[in-house]
Amino acid sequence: MKTAQDFVAEAKKHIQEVPLDKADTAIQAADLLLDVRDSDEYQQSHIPQATNISRGLLEFKFSNDPALADRSMKIVVYCKNSGRSALSAKALQDMGYLHVQSIEGGFDAWQEAGKPIAKRELPSFD
Repeated sequence: MKTAQDFVAEAKKHIQEVPLDKADTAIQAADLLLDVRDSDEYQQSHIPQATNISRGLLEFKFSNDPALADRSMKIVVYCKNSGRSALSAKALQDMGYLHVQSIEGGFDAWQEAGKPIAKRELPSFD
């Protein structure tokens, strides 16, 4: 029986992972920076300018949203530690998207490297 790790390892054989030191350049060149974590993870903090579409809704959203129909758009995907983003990148490739990259190490590596993050701001009650 295959495990989630088996699926991730198989996906990583077929996708392009961007090393963290080249992630900024990839993001700047991208048409879409995609956070595939769950919405509560995204709301806590995320890479600035990222759009959140959770892994569970990815294929449905990309199949039904005309704004996401261009198969030649450049997409950079990330998740917590690169497992869900690898699966997402592979799924997008299988759907015909031509330029998909996954950030190696995911958001955890991004944050550990001290790169900028956007955090949810709570209202002040002063």
